[in-house]
Amino acid sequence: QVQLVESGGGLLQAGDSLRLSCAASARTFSTYNMGWFRQAPGKEREFVAAISWNGGTTVYADSVKGRFTISRDNPKNTMYLQMNSLKPEDTAVYYCAAKRFGGVGNVPNNYMYWGPGTQVTVSS
Repeated sequence: QVQLVESGGGLLQAGDSLRLSCAASARTFSTYNMGWFRQAPGKEREFVAAISWNGGTTVYADSVKGRFTISRDNPKNTMYLQMNSLKPEDTAVYYCAAKRFGGVGNVPNNYMYWGPGTQVTVSS
């Protein structure tokens, strides 16, 4: 069982930067592949980025590629999402998620554990 808690959300202006954190409870954090997803009002949850258990593989949604960077610090049981050049369309609740098997992935249903989310609002 993994408990996840996101932090770092806030209200920003277009062009700003922000770093989200995802703290995990499990001592086995380093064995989980992790992902970031987001959900805007009235929209389905969408994939943002994912990282393999050892950080060796990362994947990004086209909409954030070149602007967002996913990383993890296994000794600290923490994953990060550095978000640069934020746009109003990045406004959403951001969730971190964990999966053990199947490598990195962009399908929400393949992730077993989820955090409660953190709100990111970007004004124009």
